[in-house]
Amino acid sequence: MTMILQNADLYTNLKRLRQSSGLSQYELVAQMQLLGSIMSRSTYAKIEQGSRNIKVTDLVALKNIYDVEYLEFFKGIGTC
Repeated sequence: MTMILQNADLYTNLKRLRQSSGLSQYELVAQMQLLGSIMSRSTYAKIEQGSRNIKVTDLVALKNIYDVEYLEFFKGIGTC
């Protein structure tokens, strides 16, 4: 299986948003699971490290948890 080319800015933004919200990875994943995600803490850690892609449905959950526009996830990528 070939991974899609990943962008470090996305992972930096995910970590920044989580840290600015004051949530640990465990707390964040617990909130995501309440919204229907099946993600584990270890999977989320791999996403923040850039070794795993994030599902669109999980990005939607994060948008709801952080109450931000999608642009926040993509700052620094291309023309964002």
